[in-house]
Amino acid sequence: MLRDITLGQYYQTESVIHRLDPRVKLVGTICYIISLFLVNNIWGYLIAALFLVAMIKLSNVPFKFMVKGMRAIVFLLLITVVFNMFLTPGEALVSFWKLTITKEGLRLAVLMAVRLSFLIIGSSVMTLTTTPNNLTDGMENLMNPLRKLKVPVHEIAMMMSIALRFIPILLEETDKIMKAQIARGADFESGNIMKKAKALVPLLVPLFISAFRRANDLAMAMEARCYRGGDGRTKMKPLIYKKGDRVGYCVLALYLIVCLSIGKIAELVMGIILGIMMAVA
Repeated sequence: MLRDITLGQYYQTESVIHRLDPRVKLVGTICYIISLFLVNNIWGYLIAALFLVAMIKLSNVPFKFMVKGMRAIVFLLLITVVFNMFLTPGEALVSFWKLTITKEGLRLAVLMAVRLSFLIIGSSVMTLTTTPNNLTDGMENLMNPLRKLKVPVHEIAMMMSIALRFIPILLEETDKIMKAQIARGADFESGNIMKKAKALVPLLVPLFISAFRRANDLAMAMEARCYRGGDGRTKMKPLIYKKGDRVGYCVLALYLIVCLSIGKIAELVMGIILGIMMAVA
């Protein structure tokens, strides 16, 4: 299950999305996430779904590999759905014992499940098609205006990039430690919550030790290469916008316009159709 988490991994292949400037992908991902929370109708989610499918197709990343990362958040999705379903007040649909499923709660639960699913897959498209180095350069470049406010832009971008790079490494390390502990007779499945929590101790201790060792090795390697922050550093491959990147921004702007206005257009069309039908009747 731990190997199913695709966040932070890079999928090596040749595609239109891989060739895009990392700044385009970062801005696109942020705008896509914002659009998911601004849309509140089925037409908007349909456009968001079509846009996501098109991006996955253009990325040449297998759809099964993309969806594989969803297995790790199924439990989180179920908790979100249950909480929204039972704790949202409104018109009651089903009642049993002290629990009530409302019409508004059911609608909100479905919307939150769709939002979280699209959010995870959409973010995975960016991380799977962008190397950690390009991601760092893109974040640093986009946050450059904050330098005037004395914000350590390079350090923040570097920390985020290293954290993202360490996710698949630590997950692989966790999987190895878990298999080693199971081979020694450890049981992580049976028992109540307290027993399961105690069983995680022999897993977490070596994991933390391994994480600190890796962090120390990385710090020493960076210091040995005379790393002194981002001031005065040059780049072997500076980020330069190309024609494809400008096309990407245009496609993103078109998506936002269509996604945010499709609901009002659909309501207007339905209103006109109903008006014509009533006039004919």
